[in-house]
Amino acid sequence: MDPAFAQGEGHLVCDNSKIILTLQQAAGARARIPCCLARFILLSLLLVTCADCSPHAPSSIRETAQATEPIVKGTQPVIVDVWFHAAASPQRLVVQQALQTFNATREDIRIALVELPEEDYNEQVQRAASGAAIAGDLPCLLDFDGPYVYSYVWDGLLIPLDDYVSDEMKEDFLPTIIAQGTYQDGKLYSLGQYDAGLAIWGNREYLEKAGVRLATVDNPWTREEFEQALEKLQALREVEYALDLKMNYDLNLEFYAYAFSPILQSFGADLIHRGDYQSAEGVLNGDEAVAAMEMVQGWFEKGYVNPDPPGDTEFINGKAALSWVGHWAWAPYRASLGDDLILLPMPDFGQGPKTGMGSWNWGITSRCEHPDAAWQVLEFMLDPDLLLRQSDASGTIPARRSALAQSELYGPGGPLRLYVEQIEAGYAVPRPITPAYPTISSAFTRAFNNIARGADVKSELDDAVREIDQDIQAHQGYPLE
Repeated sequence: MDPAFAQGEGHLVCDNSKIILTLQQAAGARARIPCCLARFILLSLLLVTCADCSPHAPSSIRETAQATEPIVKGTQPVIVDVWFHAAASPQRLVVQQALQTFNATREDIRIALVELPEEDYNEQVQRAASGAAIAGDLPCLLDFDGPYVYSYVWDGLLIPLDDYVSDEMKEDFLPTIIAQGTYQDGKLYSLGQYDAGLAIWGNREYLEKAGVRLATVDNPWTREEFEQALEKLQALREVEYALDLKMNYDLNLEFYAYAFSPILQSFGADLIHRGDYQSAEGVLNGDEAVAAMEMVQGWFEKGYVNPDPPGDTEFINGKAALSWVGHWAWAPYRASLGDDLILLPMPDFGQGPKTGMGSWNWGITSRCEHPDAAWQVLEFMLDPDLLLRQSDASGTIPARRSALAQSELYGPGGPLRLYVEQIEAGYAVPRPITPAYPTISSAFTRAFNNIARGADVKSELDDAVREIDQDIQAHQGYPLE
């Protein structure tokens, strides 16, 4: 929450404001409406009544934030509404501080920030887009997870950024960031502050004791080598499970499709036909996909993976030898394993190593009355120095090469450099560029979870294909307008 708000005894108090919203009133409202909507109403009311309520802010700014008439640039500061997912991470603090700095240094543009819970963020966006949210319309600047770029574009919620992004600036971004933000029409609709990495963390002590070769980006493990490594590691007395697949993660998270579709792709399969994005038939349930998921099911059957870990501690506690996860595990893993922690590339299961990519990013909505002002805010948020600070705080991969070059984590010789090397080597595969992707992700996640617990592989993949194709058909193939 913005420091301008002070939490009193039972009240959220906005300095110098006549409006005081009690927590008791908010609790009463939540008894009558869904929890997620209640939180949205509370945040939205705070935004409307107090866009900038610092005791040092001119009263005209506070009045502007409450105005119902469009703001005329030149007579009043332009208000740029910003929505941001309120994840509990150091990255959140960096974003908050950056936006406060912008407000403190600009007189022509003021940022009104609303933070929404990550778990129902997309639901709130959809409510606002349909006019169902009490707070009203969408903001000017919207933060959203990568999979939703394409559905938001198809719904007409985002505008292209091509007129704002110079060739020089575009070239400075990682190709994965540009690929994620580009829709089927070839236009760029979003840019991210950071990318996500997927690789395998290993316990060096266990690997050396088991006599397992340390793979590199130039010489990754083959399928045979990887499965031999699992067998050797499982045989160690100290190891309960050779491989941690993060099966403790919530099934509602995007992790499963992000983390495990690269297995399909390394087998020569995929989540959908990428030529026209009209069907998953024969791709998600073809021979290559079935073989890939039968291999994964075998890992569980042989006891290499715990299907129901009690928490997120197996690798940290030394019970697991390898951990299939992303860059976000760096800090706790490093703190626990120290010099025994090693980062290894994705295996090659036959058609080359593949890895996930893309993460939360930003776009300007089509409801924005001042897109030029919104771009100035976004350009500020994409400054290389800010991306570097964000990376240092949270371990994310800076989205721009100019920031990467200065990074102690991801620069040449950095402990997380392998994530960048995988991107540069062409390992990274964008998630399918279709508005059907949320359905694809949920259908694959459900199939993967069932397969891990012994369900028939072909039947589960057939069910996923049926669900995906029905969604595409229900939307007439998601045609480009």
